[in-house]
Amino acid sequence: MQRSEDVDSLRQHALATIAGAATTSELEEVRIALLGRKGKITQILKTLGALDPDQRKIVGAACNELKEAIASAIEERKIVLLDVEPDLPSPLDVTLPGIRAGGGGLHPTIQMMYDLNDAFMALNFEVFEGPEITSELYEFDNLNFPPDHPARETMDSYWLEGREQSHGGERLCIRPHLTGASVRYMQRHKPPFRFVYPGRVYRNEATDARHERAFFQYEALIVDRHVPFTAGRLLINTILDTVFGRPVKTRMRAGFFPFVEPGFEIDMQCLVCGGGGCRLCKHVGWLEVMPGGAPHPNVLRAGGIDPDKWMGFYINVGLDRLVMMRYGIDDVRLFHGADLRFLAQFR
Repeated sequence: MQRSEDVDSLRQHALATIAGAATTSELEEVRIALLGRKGKITQILKTLGALDPDQRKIVGAACNELKEAIASAIEERKIVLLDVEPDLPSPLDVTLPGIRAGGGGLHPTIQMMYDLNDAFMALNFEVFEGPEITSELYEFDNLNFPPDHPARETMDSYWLEGREQSHGGERLCIRPHLTGASVRYMQRHKPPFRFVYPGRVYRNEATDARHERAFFQYEALIVDRHVPFTAGRLLINTILDTVFGRPVKTRMRAGFFPFVEPGFEIDMQCLVCGGGGCRLCKHVGWLEVMPGGAPHPNVLRAGGIDPDKWMGFYINVGLDRLVMMRYGIDDVRLFHGADLRFLAQFR
């Protein structure tokens, strides 16, 4: 019998065996017996070298055609068996309800920002936003920073590459604080006014439980004919009592900042330890949450406001620290680590 006749006989046998397979496992055994490394078609192909050239060409083409026919028949039979095979799960019912996707939620820092917005807007404050890419002019010159102030150095601020030899408005940076936005607002509005401006700021500093390189601040400024410190202190206590839902103990200390005169620092009693002392408050029971004071006359002048006619009250809230107090978290780095196990508890 000629080799081409062997291929024709194998075709009939193979197609009949495939059609007779009752399960997908039997069908897989048929595939291996026919197309596997030791399968019947492979054995025929190994004998092609003994044939004369003309016969070799005919048998080789027939084997390739048979391989395609067998593969196609196996796939067709497999589709039929998958629908009727009793030991497999039932076909997919597309009418059944799917698995509900997990719900998201606001980041706790963003939630605190929204809560502060609500509290200040209830007192007729406007919410303002400034750019993250700013300049030496707005972040230092307009804020009364002396030319040799260390905050201007790269060890504190992030300056954009290629502007090292520039000065003022030509020397660009990512904002190290939000205070420069106050001058932008004053240049566009006429007093009296009151506004807040939340946002992320960037500092070139080492990270620890209380400090991050990128963090959130929340600033507020009032400019009017007469703004006594007692009104500012009342504003601070009112806002903190509102966002925490209960009275919060605070204290005011004298402090120096180039953009305010006089300046102060506001501490609140550490809510993580209840004032008993922990690593977050450095075991003193108090945590600095906001500096501020009356805007320096030079800052008002930079904003186009006459300091002889107007005065103000300014605060800079460490937003992340308020969130730490709200939830009793003792490490600010947890809020910026993108650990979903940590963030999921605030949904």
